[in-house]
Amino acid sequence: MRHAITLLLFLWSAFTVAVNAEHAPADSVVQSWLEATYKVHFSTNNSVVLLPTGQDKFDDMFLAIRAAKHSIHMEYFNFRNDSISHLLFDLLKEKTAEGVEVRLMFDGFGNMSNNRPLHKVHLDSLRACGIEIVEYDPIRPPYLTQVFHRDHRKIVVIDGVIAYTGGMNVADYYIKGTPQVGDWRDMHVRLEGDAVGVLQGIFLKIWNRTTHQDIHGPQYYPGERNARVLFPMLRQDTVFRDTTKVVGVVNREPHETGRIISQTFTHCIDAAQTSITIINPYLTLNLPIRRALNRAIKRGIRVQIMVSANSDIPLTPRIVEHTVHRLMKKGAEVYFFQGGFHHTKVMIVDGVTTFLGSANLNSRSLGWDYECNLLINGRNTATELQQIFDRDKDERCYRLNPERWQQFSPWHRFKCWLLQIFTPFV
Repeated sequence: MRHAITLLLFLWSAFTVAVNAEHAPADSVVQSWLEATYKVHFSTNNSVVLLPTGQDKFDDMFLAIRAAKHSIHMEYFNFRNDSISHLLFDLLKEKTAEGVEVRLMFDGFGNMSNNRPLHKVHLDSLRACGIEIVEYDPIRPPYLTQVFHRDHRKIVVIDGVIAYTGGMNVADYYIKGTPQVGDWRDMHVRLEGDAVGVLQGIFLKIWNRTTHQDIHGPQYYPGERNARVLFPMLRQDTVFRDTTKVVGVVNREPHETGRIISQTFTHCIDAAQTSITIINPYLTLNLPIRRALNRAIKRGIRVQIMVSANSDIPLTPRIVEHTVHRLMKKGAEVYFFQGGFHHTKVMIVDGVTTFLGSANLNSRSLGWDYECNLLINGRNTATELQQIFDRDKDERCYRLNPERWQQFSPWHRFKCWLLQIFTPFV
């Protein structure tokens, strides 16, 4: 009898835990999972300022660079050799003359694939002015192994006090657009708080490993400092130091935390209770994330997805169209952004949790590249991003439906079906 009672108590306890987990908010579920599985540090002392256009990002970042006193660290997929990088490099030369340490890193493949790459003469000119600039994994013969693990992160840390991250590299088309795709829409954020130290650590880790230097010390981690005092010219978070806003840096290192971003997407989707909003330029989806979205739709979650009608990569749009058509048939709301290219990478869950950064929803980004995203649990940030989504949805998009799909030519629809076999490779 005693054993039967013990068994019943055990079963009731397991049932209670399962029910509580099922009904726990998505933000707490995913945060707990990341802390337990990948030791991601979450902090509550951060400010988050959204920079939803290229003009916003570069105006803000240039102001911060002018105010820098000690160090400027930048890690980008590429610095395009154009007007905005010329302005940036001229400003950084001024800062080195003032005694500020400037360290820049760019990816070899990212530079090579850029239609206006940096060449040796540009690098020599920068180094002659005191700027340290390093190419991560330069592309050299026989090329084969060097197309895999690329550094796709976008991280800037200034004086160890403020940081920038998101989806933008350094290129003037984020402001001017391009003739091929029109306006180029993207998203960046500025951070202050403990998350800045995490981003600094990510930068210095790859910097030291690549250069064989040993850059470290408390001067790069000054701790919590008030950027309103040190950088008073910058627009501040409207809910500065909101202790209900929790921020964690989700960093993908291919050989250490290889599945962290893909699994975070999946866990956020599976934990959703009311809504999922996604903007992503190369939404080809791996199998676990596609299945998670199908499960969410099946259990009644409102799933809204925004992709671009235009793209900078010829092959990808047909695969994206095939993917979102399948999701549309399941019940997702799919919107195509027109008149430009929406390069933003954002997911919002239940109006509270935001997952944004450099990671695309394709196999290369999730399976190969170095990436950095932020998981932000805070209703104010999510609401601001949802408002941007809704405005674009109403003003710049058409909604995909069966009638609209039939307006594509048979040949177009056939290419969508045929090219989806390349999903694991793009």
